[in-house]
Amino acid sequence: MRLELSSRSDLALRSMRALSLDERTPRSVLAEEVETTPDFLARVMAPLVARGWVESRPGVAGGYLLVVPLADVTMRDLIEAVEGPIDTGQCALRGGPCAVEQRCALHVPWTRARDALVAELESISLESA
Repeated sequence: MRLELSSRSDLALRSMRALSLDERTPRSVLAEEVETTPDFLARVMAPLVARGWVESRPGVAGGYLLVVPLADVTMRDLIEAVEGPIDTGQCALRGGPCAVEQRCALHVPWTRARDALVAELESISLESA
């Protein structure tokens, strides 16, 4: 059970918000704007490029370009792209899945809390974050 996000989620959100739909931003410029190194920025941006939200072009005229409106990407989308799935099927108390026939004491309240968190994250676009 983990209730925290890594700095990658913060950098991914700030990077997405710093990019433009109509102007390519060089990696070094974006890294400076979000206060990280160009190499770490490249690792943070890789899942965003893989999802098709950002275009990456190498070279002198290269950089990053936002290719989807921020209104089309939710906080859940971003977090899961960078951190992995929110619902991993792991029990809040045990190391593996919560067996149907032997659910843990936290199964029902944890499921409700996780569902509420997911619904909230789905309701927030990067544009309004």
